[in-house]
Amino acid sequence: MKKKQILNIVCIIPARGGSKEIPGKNLMNFCGKPLIVWSIEQAKASKYIKKIYVSSDDAKILKVSGKASAEIIKRPKKLATDISSSEQALLHAMSYIKKFNKETIDIIVFLQATSPLRTSEDIDKAIKLFISKKADSLFSAAALEDFCIWSNQDKKLTSLSYNYQNRGNRQNRQPLYLENGSIYIFKPSILEKFNNRFGGKIEMYIMDYWKSFEIDKLKDIEICEYFMQKIFHTKKLLKK
Repeated sequence: MKKKQILNIVCIIPARGGSKEIPGKNLMNFCGKPLIVWSIEQAKASKYIKKIYVSSDDAKILKVSGKASAEIIKRPKKLATDISSSEQALLHAMSYIKKFNKETIDIIVFLQATSPLRTSEDIDKAIKLFISKKADSLFSAAALEDFCIWSNQDKKLTSLSYNYQNRGNRQNRQPLYLENGSIYIFKPSILEKFNNRFGGKIEMYIMDYWKSFEIDKLKDIEICEYFMQKIFHTKKLLKK
């Protein structure tokens, strides 16, 4: 009888220090904790993630992440500019882990620190889906079931998600899916081959729409705080 393979699943959270819209965003106090700590703790609560790495060019972010039990990776400044891609940070982190930790990674879970509204259950369900579907890459998404989307190109309005001349019933419209940026999962070979988090067989994990809100601008903070506080208030009531 074959032994069940134990996969080495690691989480990487890139978090650079520079942020023009909200200075020090990744360390801002969000509902009583530094913003990045929420993602670290969600990953720690996962049943499947073995190790959590935070990649940053910022010494304060690395210090706070280390105290939250994440392993830290010092990222070069040249990979933490306004035009640097997440893929560059992920490739650097992968290289670091292979070189210094001498470990083979089977699956990478990439979490963005600016998306605090996910739960550890979301992470685990996404991992289970990734494995069961034998996927090569996966992203979290929200279903847009009744969105009438238009584009404005060259001052010409065009309905994209439906035909405005034949609207039809809402129930008959095919849903669209919003890549919400909360959870990405992929095999290391995909990132190395395509220099992209996507490749091979791509799957999608559906989350509630409200979990798609992320903190990029000042006005986003209040929205995310509302939903986060609502979740915790409900949990406290249930425990009582």
